[in-house]
Amino acid sequence: MSGTTPAGVPAASRASAGRSPGSRSEGRTLGVFSQGFLVLWACMAAGPLLWAAMSSLKTDGQILESPWSLPTSLNWENWVRAWNGAHIGEYTLNSLVVVIPSVLGTMLLGSMTAYVLARFEFPGNRFIYYLFVGGMTFPVIMAIVPLFFVMKNLSLLSTPHGLILAYIAYSLPFTTFFMTAFFRTLPGAIAEAAMIDGASHARVFFQVMLPMAKPGLVSIGIFNFLGQWNQYLLPIALNTEDPDKALLTQGLATLAVSQGYKGDWSGLFAGLTIATLPVLVVYTVFQRQVQAGLTSGALK
Repeated sequence: MSGTTPAGVPAASRASAGRSPGSRSEGRTLGVFSQGFLVLWACMAAGPLLWAAMSSLKTDGQILESPWSLPTSLNWENWVRAWNGAHIGEYTLNSLVVVIPSVLGTMLLGSMTAYVLARFEFPGNRFIYYLFVGGMTFPVIMAIVPLFFVMKNLSLLSTPHGLILAYIAYSLPFTTFFMTAFFRTLPGAIAEAAMIDGASHARVFFQVMLPMAKPGLVSIGIFNFLGQWNQYLLPIALNTEDPDKALLTQGLATLAVSQGYKGDWSGLFAGLTIATLPVLVVYTVFQRQVQAGLTSGALK
């Protein structure tokens, strides 16, 4: 039999019996160490967020007297004060007006570029691909000054559409890099069959390949949303003329300065907590899709 040795003992049993107690002990030690590291990492990542949310429900006196204790009562008026008095609601709406179109534009342009680079061979293909890879390594802070003057000459400073274009350009290299690798894992036979049936290149892309790439699109879409939602350098350089058009990151920076002088720490923590809620909601809703998109390429 293929699963037994000449002596009639199963090979799996001989392998398990051959493992020394030391190797099993090392495996348990490594498992305990890994789990302990993950717990420590979770505390470091979630601890500040939980502390800010807890502090947002306290009074200023409770925050200063016992910063680590639970709130004795839920002071939701802190959230109302931050939303209305500190204009967090207005800043959130301004951010949504910029981030949602920029994420959609980044996904459309990035996936189209990635599909061409992954599926078509033409002179300069690799050169263009490595240009996008190089764009990932280029610090955005080095482009702030020339970008400012370009936007100024085009009359795009302190405008939503100007920020949308800047966000798309900022996010496009990584999106193209990620989606190129993902499109290479998709079977090309389906696209060839659609072409034989008379489908155009545009129809093959939008109706065949793009739905197949949904896990990758969701994953990179979440990454782009997080990066653009938390972007601070581009708004602070390109969106400074009208305070009413400030984005959420700008508003939080202003709130941190003003509330620090006023001593309204509960309002500040409420504003910080409100700013993190959209990110948490988006990631919670699409968590499984993100995990599927990150692992599908390796499985294929």
